[in-house]
Amino acid sequence: MKQKTVNELKLEEVGIVNKIIGEETIKRRLLDLGLIEGTNIKPVLISPLGNPRAYEFRGSLIAIRKEDAENIKLK
Repeated sequence: MKQKTVNELKLEEVGIVNKIIGEETIKRRLLDLGLIEGTNIKPVLISPLGNPRAYEFRGSLIAIRKEDAENIKLK
C-alpha cells in the first residue's frame, strides 16, 4: 500500500510525519528544522503557481517545494 505524502494533504488538513526519504542534504535540512517522526504538519498556504506550499509545524511556517514534499511520508 502506498503511503500518503505531505504533498497530498488538503489545505488545513493535519498529517503526522512517518519518515523522510530522498536526497540526504534535503532530508538533513528538514530534520534540522524539526520535521521528525511524529510531528504534526499542516499545509496552510499555496503559492499562485502551486509550488511551493507553506506548511505549519512546531510553531513555524516553512515553504517546501513540491518535489521535496513528495519525500515526506505520513502515518
